[in-house]
Amino acid sequence: MKTITLIFGAVYGLLSVILGAFGAHALKKILSVERLESFETGVRYQMYAAFFLLIAGYILKFETKTENWISWFMIFGTMLFSFSIYGLSMQDYFGMNLKFLGPITPLGGLLMILSWTLLIFYFVKMKG
Repeated sequence: MKTITLIFGAVYGLLSVILGAFGAHALKKILSVERLESFETGVRYQMYAAFFLLIAGYILKFETKTENWISWFMIFGTMLFSFSIYGLSMQDYFGMNLKFLGPITPLGGLLMILSWTLLIFYFVKMKG
């Protein structure tokens, strides 16, 4: 699980830089200001998740289910949160109705919140 956590952290970081540059240059010309701001929110939270996963990957020992869930919640939460925002931001450009992604975004956010909450409980239990 440690390796999976670190790989996802690194991949999310890489994609954040690529998508951030893409948004700042290519998308600036084709998206409304509101859609571009939403896209940038997805990128920002994806980078936060990248740092979270990289740090958690080094801190956690992954000896308990709770430690594993800390990573899985952040991995899947970020996937749902950021990638649903990317789809919603780009739906006009793609000429597709992707409004069904709307309820997925807060579900992803909830998983990210659960991940942070479990991390807090992990630290409280460490007492160390």
